[in-house]
Amino acid sequence: MIYDDEQLKKRLNSFYISYNKRKYVHPDPLEFLYNYTDIRDIEIVGLVASSLAYGRVAQILKSVSLVLDVMGSSPRQFINKSTLRSLKKTFKGFRHRFASGDHLAALLFETKKTIAKFGSLNECLLAGYSKKDETVLPALSFFCNRLTGEVNKAGHLVAMPEKGSACKRMNLYLRWMLRKDSVDPGGWKGIPKSKLIIPLDTHMHKIGLVFGLTIRKQADMKTAIEITSGYQKFSPLDPVKFDFALTRLGIRNEMSIDDFFKKDF
Repeated sequence: MIYDDEQLKKRLNSFYISYNKRKYVHPDPLEFLYNYTDIRDIEIVGLVASSLAYGRVAQILKSVSLVLDVMGSSPRQFINKSTLRSLKKTFKGFRHRFASGDHLAALLFETKKTIAKFGSLNECLLAGYSKKDETVLPALSFFCNRLTGEVNKAGHLVAMPEKGSACKRMNLYLRWMLRKDSVDPGGWKGIPKSKLIIPLDTHMHKIGLVFGLTIRKQADMKTAIEITSGYQKFSPLDPVKFDFALTRLGIRNEMSIDDFFKKDF
């Protein structure tokens, strides 16, 4: 069935109301953020969870859980007390697909250095942001470069926007931290959610093509921004509003994209 913009907007909002709920979060690494109350811990937990959010869902949850168990009740205190050497020792043998313990240790150590310099990861992102920016992309580029240091030893755990990557995991992280609703916990300040970019993977790319929000075949940053602009027609102040609900179509076994068109909400 083909919808015009007004019909699609109505259906998207109905879908959001029906599926943007905590009971649909599992199995999403976002669920780990709910276990913490201090934003200083939450921003680190979110970075870990989003950085490892690739591959099979079961393995993602296993890997994130392993790392957070090691970090204890306060990840902020854990990294504050750690050195690069101790982090490498602690996570020796860790493996999540292409990521090794050394990659993880490098990311956590650069996170420690970034927090020491800026006061928080939120403040680091803000340091790269200007109100005149059309999107969060310049701030994201600044942020990612701080987390990789002069020599990126975190590997692909941190994607680099200037290389054209869609930076799906980092944009997912920013969605978690800058939006607040019944699913996204929020907690970060200073950047309006209207500047966020859709976390683009192959699934969201397919949805964008089906909705007619893009005709581009490559799931890169240019396509992510184009699809985000498409969603702005339906939610100008919050273009990534529909991301969580729509991605349930690919994450949850009992749902498929056909449900969006066939079911009543």
